[in-house]
Amino acid sequence: MQISKDGIQNRGPLNLSLDALKAIRAYFEKHNRSPNDIELETLAQTWSEHCKHNIFSSSIDEIASGLYKHYIKRATTDINSPICVSTFSDNAGAIVFDDDFLVVDKVETHNSPSALDPFGGAETGILGVNRDIIGFGMGAKPIMNAYYFCFAESLEQPLYRDKECKESVLAPTQIMDGVILGVNTGGNCSGIPTAIGSMYFHNRFCGKPLVFVGSTGIIPRHIGEKPAHIKTVKNGDYIVVIGGRVGRDGIHGATFSSHALKENVGCTVVQVGSPITQKKLSDAIVKEARDRGLYNAITDNGAGGLSSSVGEMGEKGFIVDLEKVPLKTDKIMPWEIWVSESQERMTLSVSPEQYPALEELMLKHDVEISVIGEFNNTGKAVVRHNGTVIMDIDTDFLHNGNPALTLRTEKWQPAYIHTTVTHNVSIEDDLLNMMGRKNICSREFLVSQYDHEVQGSSAIKPLQGKGRICGDAVVLRPVLSSTRGVVKAQGFGCVYAEIDPYNMAACAIDTAIRNHISVGGNIEHMALIDNFCWCDATNPQRLRQLKQAAKACYDYATAFGTPFISGKDSMFNDFHGYDGSGTSIHISALPSLLVSTLGIIEDVSNAITQHVKGPSLIYVLGTTYNELGMSEYQLYSGLGNENVPSVNAENAMLLYKRFHQASMRKVIASAIAPGLGGLATSLIKSLIGGHMGAEIDLSAVITSDVPQNDMWAKTVLFSESQSRIIATVSVENQHEFESLFADLPYALIGRVIPEYVLKISGITTISLAMLEKKYKEFSNSRYNGVRVDQL
Repeated sequence: MQISKDGIQNRGPLNLSLDALKAIRAYFEKHNRSPNDIELETLAQTWSEHCKHNIFSSSIDEIASGLYKHYIKRATTDINSPICVSTFSDNAGAIVFDDDFLVVDKVETHNSPSALDPFGGAETGILGVNRDIIGFGMGAKPIMNAYYFCFAESLEQPLYRDKECKESVLAPTQIMDGVILGVNTGGNCSGIPTAIGSMYFHNRFCGKPLVFVGSTGIIPRHIGEKPAHIKTVKNGDYIVVIGGRVGRDGIHGATFSSHALKENVGCTVVQVGSPITQKKLSDAIVKEARDRGLYNAITDNGAGGLSSSVGEMGEKGFIVDLEKVPLKTDKIMPWEIWVSESQERMTLSVSPEQYPALEELMLKHDVEISVIGEFNNTGKAVVRHNGTVIMDIDTDFLHNGNPALTLRTEKWQPAYIHTTVTHNVSIEDDLLNMMGRKNICSREFLVSQYDHEVQGSSAIKPLQGKGRICGDAVVLRPVLSSTRGVVKAQGFGCVYAEIDPYNMAACAIDTAIRNHISVGGNIEHMALIDNFCWCDATNPQRLRQLKQAAKACYDYATAFGTPFISGKDSMFNDFHGYDGSGTSIHISALPSLLVSTLGIIEDVSNAITQHVKGPSLIYVLGTTYNELGMSEYQLYSGLGNENVPSVNAENAMLLYKRFHQASMRKVIASAIAPGLGGLATSLIKSLIGGHMGAEIDLSAVITSDVPQNDMWAKTVLFSESQSRIIATVSVENQHEFESLFADLPYALIGRVIPEYVLKISGITTISLAMLEKKYKEFSNSRYNGVRVDQL
């Protein structure tokens, strides 16, 4: 058997390290034989970065237990929140919804597949994370999808995957259109509302986009007398697969996603989705089989296919007969059946006496079902094909034999911006140009493609007000007999990391939390989901950035009392290819962190939208600092300083708790949490939403360390200081509002007026109709009827 960097007989990379290969050789020498191809393929999938998270789990500098255990998991342990029911032990994390239900959440990435096949990569990404919800505990019902996309604005030069310059990198617009449509098809056809998400643009994502896809679910706290989040594989249970058939799609998906994107990648690494097949499977499980107790455990077939799902469930031992697996492809090899990531499949542990009823139910729902083997307590992972044993590995070696890495970090040089000033213009021009920037402008064309009303549970919707502005948080009411709601928000950080990765992560957490709080959520009933997308992760300098960002996750999660319940990391978001002359080129995506919140609002009638509602007073809660470093304004203009925003968690916590009290008292008419572009862009967005104007006085804004120079007004308008909220309050609620915030930094900066203009005292008056036109310019240009056959 010939093994090279391109795998066994060049059929796809294994991405096993030299130490891993040596460990495998030693294991099989001890057993006096050579490994079969299926055994090498199984170990490669199981030990891959995608499945094993080697970077996050390995010793790094002085941290012997690794970044995940030391910072992420330890934060949850130290917080010890009573809302946490299941964390880091299943396909998703779960918190308490009420006395009867849990809510669960998971966010995944599908970056590499989406770079090659944007539609297929994104569609199977959203379908896969839905199966994570279905595979949680004894089976949760998906109730909401989420997304976050990172694309390049343009290609600064032609890029190719091969030295001969025959295979070009897909254009950013082609990737964007395909990814958007993929999530659209996967979500809309599955009957799951796609309610929250956004996009971020930077040309460092030209070689590999970031495609985050998430799903939220709900499950009863008990099924019969048993906790619904507990599942147990029993000795002698049948190994049952339901759903789609197996083909060659998705082979080597796990190993392919565990390294930088290079040349000679086959199309079969990308899976092919079928949302209708998965919808039938989901209904059969969640609506009937689960509550009838027809299986003992369930999980999804994702990365690594059967090798992963059976391997994880059968940690005590199993035997599989591959000829019993339903196929959709002729002449497929046994190892391909075993590691294929063909979609819409779940693996169940079913007692023999349960199986006849389960089979009958699946046939009723037109879901294919097969018994392919048996779980046991032998401690052996055995696979047969037509009676011949082709795999026989100790399960302990399969799961624990991967040699541990020892990582070291090095000091890195911050990438400060030293560019020439590109835009030093009037504030009027600044406001117009900023509202038109792709990281600030409307995403209505994107949001409106996704069905957020299916299931009839939306309380706060993704498009708000007459001006149809895009919200930063949503509220769902999943149990219609209850007034309680589920709150979901996001915070994304990347470009700050090139100066200060610690504060980048702190800002991502604070952004997610304040978006959540601004819609009426309660910080005392909130959990976090972390998704790191790093680059060049074996580079000691990039590892130092990662280590600093992970430390911030611990520091701020514990400071806010918001535990992590689930997460995922993707460590090699790099492109290794060629420019137009055939010269090799390496482009790393920006080190990125998406933080998602999951929480509860006690009464959905207390939820708050972003758009202004009528004549009212405008307040800014929190302090504005001289923080333009790597801000959207600095990236546009070249102006400003090198101060990346930081977060004072103690002050923020006081503000967020007080804001929740105000929302419970219904004294706030609208609220928006300033993000990219600072106070200016968020206030304008809120005014566009309500189709009303405002008179404001910038000198009333509470500031700190903002010099009184020619940059003062622009700094106050565009600084991206954290932990701030813009709120509007009716005159009759003024006294109660100001009494609530009396001991916290707040400022009455102006009022909402009927005239559709923004008047900034002593500085400018500008038409909001012009600002709205710029805000919606990009979105309106994208309403051009993209079809699947155009991708």
